[in-house]
Amino acid sequence: MIKSNVIWTAKEAGKAVSCETEGDWSATGISIDSRTVCSGDLFIALKGDYGDGHDYVEDAFKKGAVAAIVSREVEGVEPDRLLIVEDTLQAMENLARASRSRSSAQIVAVTGSLGKTSTKEMLASAFGAMGQVAASIKSYNNHWGVPYSLASMHAGADFGVFEIGMNHAGEISPLSQMVKPDVAIITTVAPVHIEFFEDGIEGIAKAKAEIFDGVREGGSVILNRDNAQYDLLEMLAKDKGLKVFSFGKSAQADAHIISCVEAQNGSLIKANISGQEIEYKLQIPGRHMALNSLSVLLCADLFGQDVSKAAAHLALLEPMSGRGKKEYLDIGEKDNPVTLIDESYNASPEAMKAAFKVLALVDPGRGGRRIAVLGDMLELGKQSAKFHEELALPLKASNIDLVYTCGTHMQNLYDKLPANQRAVHKNTSAEMAQIVPDVLVPGDVVMVKGSLGSKMGTVIEALRALPDKIKNKKKAN
Repeated sequence: MIKSNVIWTAKEAGKAVSCETEGDWSATGISIDSRTVCSGDLFIALKGDYGDGHDYVEDAFKKGAVAAIVSREVEGVEPDRLLIVEDTLQAMENLARASRSRSSAQIVAVTGSLGKTSTKEMLASAFGAMGQVAASIKSYNNHWGVPYSLASMHAGADFGVFEIGMNHAGEISPLSQMVKPDVAIITTVAPVHIEFFEDGIEGIAKAKAEIFDGVREGGSVILNRDNAQYDLLEMLAKDKGLKVFSFGKSAQADAHIISCVEAQNGSLIKANISGQEIEYKLQIPGRHMALNSLSVLLCADLFGQDVSKAAAHLALLEPMSGRGKKEYLDIGEKDNPVTLIDESYNASPEAMKAAFKVLALVDPGRGGRRIAVLGDMLELGKQSAKFHEELALPLKASNIDLVYTCGTHMQNLYDKLPANQRAVHKNTSAEMAQIVPDVLVPGDVVMVKGSLGSKMGTVIEALRALPDKIKNKKKAN
């Protein structure tokens, strides 16, 4: 039972970052962004490509920060409220390592080409039924996001769930060694960031396998048995002396689907988890989500937790913004709204195909159509044109009525679309945001998807503003 919500005291933090302090403060949270500082936070002034956190230390204190980790003195701030270090990012990493060292939590780390964040969220939800969970914040899975999330873990947490990502080889290993998971999950291996890998998909698999480097001695890994890289990953894991478990469609997998009834509002799943048959629901639609949920329940089983209880808790989780969240827009017929599916956070060939299948499950309202608004899939290298062109067939198979495309790479798809599906192509998402709101009619279902760098969130925001725009227009008339 946790008696305090304090994460770090001055003494503990000072020891972790090797900085003597006479301060006597207690922090209940950590912040690296002065705009989101909460009362009681320890603010860490990081230097980045877009600014220097030292410029905002004063703002952080005004919002309630109790102390700050900095690399120089800050005028107007009491010295005993500052931990002055040589490198603030290194200090945050040291804080993260200290957090891990003092923790007795059962910890799982997740990586994979697709489904990392949703699997992380499912793990956090499932373990939330059994105790206190510390989990990666948002999609903070890189060289600063992982230590930030780990440093934010309460010493009394029962479970830790951490997402680890990469764009290049060599990025996962140091983060996994920092997290030191008891179990590592690789959701799948797909051609994401493939432009940075000369040896293609195998190179991506080996980079994902770096997560094994930090798994504790005697630990376990959970792999997708349906993935073509399974044998390679299994070999690399066993070379590390780790126990290998699998999930997927195959009955050979330790966790496998017996049946899955898919609908627009989720799935009803019957599965076998290490010999135990259970039924459960997911509010997040798509067979790919159902498959990833198997890895979550398998992890619960490896941790010695109640699998049925974990499965029941999964039903509480809803789709996230940017990753399938549904919204309903009243554009003139309240009982026949436009359904907006926000998939604007990321994109890859496999993720696109999965999203099309989800869109196919959603029935339009009266007079409505299924519409896909697609932005570039980035970092696909020399095969980019091919990967974009190949989306034409799954779009047709998913009975999508109209396809709007934007970006240099999406021109390849647009040119391959049949005339009856081809809507409009634009160079940028900003241009597309000017068009799509005006073509929607009540009952339409519109999905917006693209890599984060293609800025499809611009289209999402334009669509969200549509109901107010229509109301204001009516008032003006």
